[in-house]
Amino acid sequence: MSFMTIDTDKCNKDGICAAECPMKIIQMKDGLPVPVKGAEALCIHCGHCVAVCPTAAFTLDSMGPDDCLPVNKDLLLDPEKAEHFLRYRRSIRTYKEKPVDRETLAELIRIASYAPSGHNSQPVSWQVIYNRDDVVRLSGLVIEWMQYMMEHQPKIAAMLHLDMVVAGWQMGLDTVSRSAPHLILANGHKANPMAKPACTIAMTYLELAIPAFGLGGCWNGFFNAAALTYPPLKEALGLKDGMENYAAMMVGFPKFKYHRMPTRNEPVVQWI
Repeated sequence: MSFMTIDTDKCNKDGICAAECPMKIIQMKDGLPVPVKGAEALCIHCGHCVAVCPTAAFTLDSMGPDDCLPVNKDLLLDPEKAEHFLRYRRSIRTYKEKPVDRETLAELIRIASYAPSGHNSQPVSWQVIYNRDDVVRLSGLVIEWMQYMMEHQPKIAAMLHLDMVVAGWQMGLDTVSRSAPHLILANGHKANPMAKPACTIAMTYLELAIPAFGLGGCWNGFFNAAALTYPPLKEALGLKDGMENYAAMMVGFPKFKYHRMPTRNEPVVQWI
């Protein structure tokens, strides 16, 4: 039995599925789409063929038309709304002392999981540091990493002003995780060259979705840098067997609201 099925009563023989297949493993034969030799092994199950078929005639063994979310034209963004959506996002660094329910964080991760990845490999493994006490404990290990850097890599430490972060921590000021109630991590295997960019893209999806839930987020670069290089933090996260943390996000309820969207430098573009 083929891994792809065509409803011949619905198929209008337009060949769009074959034209859109990124792996070029569909051909038209006698007016109908059929897999080329070896297609099943090459298929990355991206679902383009199922999604692009205007008559819902195409089904993969991994998904059919009814499994896919239909496009709602009323929800599509025009250029003005797209700009507002993207510019509305802010890096939130001041949070309420209020936890976010686990269901909401799980829904954020579910949405972010639709981010693109090379070859549709979907190599992202998510990790949630849910309890605030654990966020503080792990942030303390980041401070230890900073102290190590100040001693052994003073130039890099000075460039990143790690001395100020450590001094603030010792005075009770958390500029590592900004007193956020939760951290969300995107991890991947270091042997997979697609893991790091996939984690970055997926976390970007998550960050862009956060405001719609009434939440705020901010990339935790200090945490990510320490998790990549400081064995005690890697051990505390349980990162074994070649797994690496490639992105970390603070998440919580914003303490304050923003009323304007700041300006940025004009883009520098080289046209070739």
